[in-house]
Amino acid sequence: MSNTKAKLLIVEDEQAILHGLIDVFVFHGYEVDAAEDGKIGLEKALTLTYDLILLDVMLPFIDGFSICNQIREKDLQQPIIMLTAKSSEQDIITGLSLGADDYISKPFSVRELVLRVECVLKRTQKNSPQNAILSIGSLRIDTANLQTIETVNPQKFTRREIEILAYLQQQHHRPVPREELLEKVWGYRRAENIETRTVDIHIAKLRRKIETDPKQPQLLLTIRGEGYRLMTDASA
Repeated sequence: MSNTKAKLLIVEDEQAILHGLIDVFVFHGYEVDAAEDGKIGLEKALTLTYDLILLDVMLPFIDGFSICNQIREKDLQQPIIMLTAKSSEQDIITGLSLGADDYISKPFSVRELVLRVECVLKRTQKNSPQNAILSIGSLRIDTANLQTIETVNPQKFTRREIEILAYLQQQHHRPVPREELLEKVWGYRRAENIETRTVDIHIAKLRRKIETDPKQPQLLLTIRGEGYRLMTDASA
């Protein structure tokens, strides 16, 4: 019951699921707002303030992908977890590519969903923007404004992407396993038990932003069997 001040928006058109989620999160001490279609969900997301948005993909009027995209155009910091069909791999890739912090597949464990919400909120509160410059290759990234500087067309990053780069830079001397990123960046415990492609898709998205040729990465490397390594001037 420690999250009494956290406010969630749940956008879900299946009433049984929506009402069940409202009950669960109210029980856990959250303030909960809800929308049963994409049009109302988008309006609330863009005009009101929430600590986190739970966003279904398949919605009447406006789908979850369009909502996520429009939220990200306005706010790169808003935490978003998408609810996707378990069998739809493309939904997962699309949602994360549009800037969702994480996803959870239906049918899902309520316990795991609550855990993921708690973890995203903890990371959000802990990692508020700092006035620091992150140097990756020839790029300089303003971590407070979430974009590159001294470039003709500034590249924008989500808060989660900045956290990944910052942690990999801190650990530049070694590969970082996927499970470690889930624990240190996403805040998940026992990450080896979590089924998610979140890390892989975020890494692929980051390569498109920082690499000259994402298919032949020189900065953000995959070390087979070991993890991901960010190369810096100090890297061996």
